[in-house]
Amino acid sequence: MNTKEGSTMTQTAEYELTRLFDVPREQVWAAWTEPERFSRWFGPATLATPVGRITLDTWPGGVWRATLVGEEGFEVTLDGTYREVVAPERLVFTTGDPDDPGDGPASVVTVTLTDAGGGTEMRFHQYGVNTDQEHAEGAKAGWIEFFDRLAAHVRDQSRPWASSSL
Repeated sequence: MNTKEGSTMTQTAEYELTRLFDVPREQVWAAWTEPERFSRWFGPATLATPVGRITLDTWPGGVWRATLVGEEGFEVTLDGTYREVVAPERLVFTTGDPDDPGDGPASVVTVTLTDAGGGTEMRFHQYGVNTDQEHAEGAKAGWIEFFDRLAAHVRDQSRPWASSSL
């Protein structure tokens, strides 16, 4: 294990998560690439991700940015750059700048969507630099919560009444 001199930070950490969704992969892809849909699941339930605070320039070299907003003016912005975009199969993007992270954590995320018997299998892989295991476990737990919200969102979007006006 590599460590920074004088600290206990691990240079790298990685993990993979797999989720199954009962909707076609185009719907899961749209949830990752359309701000209106992204806003409904990205972030913990205690924070909002307003559509107007999201940028998803989904092409190689494009920027993604999402500001999560909480009570009493709390805000946190997450951002990075898309490295690979293959609709509706694969997204590769960064969080922070893994090529020049300075002292902060940064990572490369790969999201792979495959057809799975009328549904979608999503594989999520994150490789981080300048992080420790505790931070990586916290990020993993956060993504699991995000994906629970993603599952609810795509399930609701697949219902016939979801797209009609009442």
